[in-house]
Amino acid sequence: MSERVCVIVSMASKEGFLTEGQRETLKIASQNAEILSSSPKSPSALLADHHIKAPAGGGKAHTAGIAVRHVRRSHSGKYGRAKKDGAGGKGTWGKLMDTEVDSHIDRNDPNYDSGEEPYQLVGSTVTDPLDEFKKAVVSLIDEYFSNGDVDLAASDLRELGSSEYYPYFIKRLVSMAMDRHDKEKEMASVLLSALYADVISPTQIRDGFFMLLESADDLAVDILDAVDILALFLARAVVDDILPPAFLARARKALPESSKGFQVIQTAEKSYLSAPHHAELVERRWGGCTHITVEEVKKKIADLLREYVDSGETLEACRCIRELGVAFFHHEVVKKALVLAMEIPSAEPLLLKLLKEAAEEGLISSSQMVKGFSRLAEGLDDLALDIPSAKALFQSFVPKAISEGWLDASFANPAGEDGEFQVEDEKVRKYKKEAVSIIHEYFLSDDIPELIRSLEDLGAPEYNSIFLKRLITLALDRKNREKEMASVLLSALHIEIFSTEDIVNGFVMLLENAEDTTLDILDASNELALFLARAVIDDVLAPLNLDEIGSRLPPKCSGSQTVRMARTLSSARHAGERLLRCWGGGTGWAVEDAKDKITKLLEEYESGGVVSEACHCIRDLGMPFFNHEVVKKALVMAMEKKNDRLLNLLQECFGEGLITTNQMTKGFTRIKDGLDDLALDIPNAKEKFAFYVEHAQSKGWLLPSFDSSATDV
Repeated sequence: MSERVCVIVSMASKEGFLTEGQRETLKIASQNAEILSSSPKSPSALLADHHIKAPAGGGKAHTAGIAVRHVRRSHSGKYGRAKKDGAGGKGTWGKLMDTEVDSHIDRNDPNYDSGEEPYQLVGSTVTDPLDEFKKAVVSLIDEYFSNGDVDLAASDLRELGSSEYYPYFIKRLVSMAMDRHDKEKEMASVLLSALYADVISPTQIRDGFFMLLESADDLAVDILDAVDILALFLARAVVDDILPPAFLARARKALPESSKGFQVIQTAEKSYLSAPHHAELVERRWGGCTHITVEEVKKKIADLLREYVDSGETLEACRCIRELGVAFFHHEVVKKALVLAMEIPSAEPLLLKLLKEAAEEGLISSSQMVKGFSRLAEGLDDLALDIPSAKALFQSFVPKAISEGWLDASFANPAGEDGEFQVEDEKVRKYKKEAVSIIHEYFLSDDIPELIRSLEDLGAPEYNSIFLKRLITLALDRKNREKEMASVLLSALHIEIFSTEDIVNGFVMLLENAEDTTLDILDASNELALFLARAVIDDVLAPLNLDEIGSRLPPKCSGSQTVRMARTLSSARHAGERLLRCWGGGTGWAVEDAKDKITKLLEEYESGGVVSEACHCIRDLGMPFFNHEVVKKALVMAMEKKNDRLLNLLQECFGEGLITTNQMTKGFTRIKDGLDDLALDIPNAKEKFAFYVEHAQSKGWLLPSFDSSATDV
């Protein structure tokens, strides 16, 4: 049929018009072709698209003619010459009967098949799998920081797949934790340890940390202390055995020396991994290796003991104690169990049975059992206010526990020879209570002179060491502000009231109980070392005093280790500057600033200043406990400048009561202690100092107890 149409059209091209018969034939052929064709436009439609040109002349002008020339246009607007047989070329319609093109589909047709619908190409953005992984882990990490569920985080990470991208997960986890609180930092370290080997391979751990080291410069832009935080993460990974120590050496070789990553490695090695007891220090830097606080542990212990009293299931109670995962805190189980046995007499046999079985299983160690009993013994006086029979009940518990073998026989029986519990001296108890009240008031007011007056009113200098122990113990369980205030107060007390012997005895008492203190305050060992080292820097203690304190403690006890740590801290390079700021500045900054101001005011006075103005400046410092520094610096400057005019300033200050006899004596003592070192720079230092001592004694500046024998030449 298509050939017939072509013949008719060819005839029309030759003659310029169609006869009636040809026109009728073309009409029928076109209709048939329209039915068979599946083209978007049938040939008849194509023809209708173009003008039909009538012949220039002829008798059939009233009839419509078909143009001799047909223009075929494609939908694309391009023009192309048709191929032979009408198949068409680029941009043309193809053959008349070509059914390979898209057809018009009637969805109402009973034979409609959705599979015949034409396909459409939909544009989409090509995504990077790494980018998708990074977005997914951010959500995963945020959720983990919210719920703390390690198992869920591990499961979600496995479901993400893409294990080749796990180093990016490590980098993201640590970098997000770095900009959050200590809780999240600790959680990040715990999660890394949990994922190690089971989910993330050791190689991927190393790769992740190296990526962190490489990006340390960028992290430092947004996180000011990024170097120190990242160094601690690195040290923690080594302590947790998820990074080998050799990683640090290999990573150092691969990083430029000028990079922050290089500094991170140096900080990790020198400040954390080389410090005494570094494992304990690093693990507890962010609040301990557990997710729960001490208060939360205490609550869980109380809950499980009460549940045990109700159920009587000893095995279940032991399982709950074991699941707490705080073996170092089992003494609290002992103490609370004994107290509960006193409160509920009917539950006494059950609770003592639990302690006995826990001891026999090795769940509660002998030392923890003894500590639990010891802690209860120390608080019996207070407990007796609520439970009048507390002392008598405790006396019955001790022999029963020893006879049954679950309390060590070496436990110091607090009962006297007459069998009655020895009541602590009433005067000591009253002093402790008053001391706590004074310390609490000081932490609120920061008023050192008022505290000193309160202590003098107590009139019990023989208990000065007890006050020191109580002061530092209370500060340990508070914020850095109170720790700084305690150190500054020690310096003031040493000048005004406390002797060096009082300070030494106080620290010995603290360190003798260091293990018990550590059980309640996780970072107590490190904090006590800082207090000791700070006392040396503040000239409250001499370095030799550390040796004296250490000699009075058992060689392998926790207190001896703390003394060794303090010795290392105080002898380190730039120790003075670091220790003055170890708790974030505060008054430590004020002391450092005061030293600079003292130097400047003395230099100004020495060069011709007015004595009254110098005294005014000293008074404006507002640190009377630190005036010994004025004495020391004035004497050193007098030696260096060979200008004894500075003695006139000291006389004026003494005469006005601005510098006390205690402060004068302390200043001279500090010079005497460092006279050998001073003589290296000032050859005649000893002769000059002997002259100054003689002058001071004649003026009444010094205490009679001042030993001038070291100044004899």
